Amino acid sequence: MPSRFRHVFSGIIPVTSLMFFFYTLFDGLLAYILPIHITNLGFSNTEMGLIIGSSNIFGLIFDFLLAKYITNTHHRRLFLVVYGLCFLYPLLLWSAKTLPLFMIAMSVWGLYGDLNNFATFDLVSRRAKFDDHSKMFGIFGVFRSLGYLIAPLIAGAIIVKAITFFPFSLALSFIITTFIFYLILVQVSPKKDSPEFDHTPKYRKYNFIREFHLLKNVAKILYPVLFFSIILCVFDAVFWTIGPIFSEGFASFSDFGGLFMAAYTLPVLFVNWFIKPITARFGKKRTALIAFFFGNLFLLPIGFISSPIPIIIFVFISSLVSSIAWPAIEGAYADYITESHAYQKEIEGLNDITANIGYIIGPIFGGFMADFVGVKQVFLPLIIFNLFIVLILLKVTPKTITVRV
Repeated sequence: MPSRFRHVFSGIIPVTSLMFFFYTLFDGLLAYILPIHITNLGFSNTEMGLIIGSSNIFGLIFDFLLAKYITNTHHRRLFLVVYGLCFLYPLLLWSAKTLPLFMIAMSVWGLYGDLNNFATFDLVSRRAKFDDHSKMFGIFGVFRSLGYLIAPLIAGAIIVKAITFFPFSLALSFIITTFIFYLILVQVSPKKDSPEFDHTPKYRKYNFIREFHLLKNVAKILYPVLFFSIILCVFDAVFWTIGPIFSEGFASFSDFGGLFMAAYTLPVLFVNWFIKPITARFGKKRTALIAFFFGNLFLLPIGFISSPIPIIIFVFISSLVSSIAWPAIEGAYADYITESHAYQKEIEGLNDITANIGYIIGPIFGGFMADFVGVKQVFLPLIIFNLFIVLILLKVTPKTITVRV
């Protein structure tokens, strides 16, 4: 690698951050387009939610298969597979006009999302010291959120009435750029892992039944964190399912959908810079729960107002608080992996399983409620449920969780 590039990209954090930025531009652009693309083809909101949710049904299946067959989840290999699948995905999505073709596209989406999560947790566990896990997730979260912030704005600017191939080709250019930064990451990554990372083999080949029982035993220990991850993902999935079609209720405000999603994603650019001192003082789990509780509380008024500008403001304030929960809880998972290397595969798998469950429930709930009560009222029952569940989790979640099976 030329020395001038080594000078610019000294260290893995800037390179990885840019890699994640273009990856989320790719993923965010297609995620925004997808609900519109499906409903434009004549599917109802409920059917749209079922199609989108199916990607994570496939993801859930892949979780069990990956737990059985992946014996070394080094992030270099996994990211390579992820970006190959990403290149295939928009081509499949553009070709899909019928339910079976959409199912194939959704299976690819589910697989590359799963593999990306495995790769990211492996990268943080190997490259960051224990105390820096939340900080590293926070930095990556900023660039991911920047991608998810810009993607809806790009989509809103290039989509007028019909969706052409142009946004799909633009997504392909983003994933090609991502792959370039992946190649740079391979060159600049240190040969040695973090000194706190255990170099002994972590993965042993189990038969399916034994692996299932091991996952079940680890889940019994981590159940409060896992359940919280589910409701976090349901919340996020509803936003990404409903946000793009929200603008239909504001005909005179054609850019509402893009601004709605921008208000939701923008706050992570701020909160991730000071996540470490917050979690150091209050603990990662408690920080995540309290932040999510107040984030939902601030979102409650959007069920009772009809003006677009106040809705966007309340969404921004809500997200400013609730977005603290993501890097805090991701840091907690990375801690469990570092503390219990023998169960890394199981912890990563359970984290992915809960995410898939949340992203199955979220689109289905959002699509059904959009048809049943209207798009604007989708959030009200979800918010009330979240407030109730978080209060329970605050009471039952242990201060310290140790994974010992």
